[in-house]
Amino acid sequence: MKLTVFAGTFNPIHTGHLILAEIVRTALELEKILFIPSHIPPHRENEIARAEYRLEMVRLAVADNPGFEASDIEFTLDGKSYTVNTIRNLYSQCPGIEGKINFIIGTDAFLHIEDWYKPEELTRLVNFIILARQESPDAKRILDNIKFKNIDYTILETPIIEISSSCIRNRIKNNRSIRYLVSDPVRAYIQDNRLYK
Repeated sequence: MKLTVFAGTFNPIHTGHLILAEIVRTALELEKILFIPSHIPPHRENEIARAEYRLEMVRLAVADNPGFEASDIEFTLDGKSYTVNTIRNLYSQCPGIEGKINFIIGTDAFLHIEDWYKPEELTRLVNFIILARQESPDAKRILDNIKFKNIDYTILETPIIEISSSCIRNRIKNNRSIRYLVSDPVRAYIQDNRLYK
């Protein structure tokens, strides 16, 4: 089985995440994308919802797509949610993984990959699927400036989707609609649990 990971805080998960993941899945003909919400993010955001809430929102958001699956793997690990630890554990828990795990990452995040926890090991463990926004600087140029060589990667050009979790949180705080910014089940869950108020 070929495994592809989309990890993040997902605070909350929004339609932009889902659109990009579906573009990746169909463009690269992937069987399944595993959405992994971080349990204890190393760099905590402001107004972060409890991990259990974020995991449930991911489950609700991906439930109607058989090519998507939510994972609670980071909830089984101790300490902060470092990507390299998660990937390591995926390999040990899924011995049938074919080749390297694909890891979806935006160009902005990839720019700072050298600052991540144990980046040398991470770059050996995964094939990066780098999402390069249309009309953005060439991701290949970014790769040329990374000190780690022999990185496995695929660059995928994606549309610019101007939706962010922080924008959604601000809209909720200001009693503005988030319809269509998140899926309907996620919107109902946020309202029922009075999140981000």
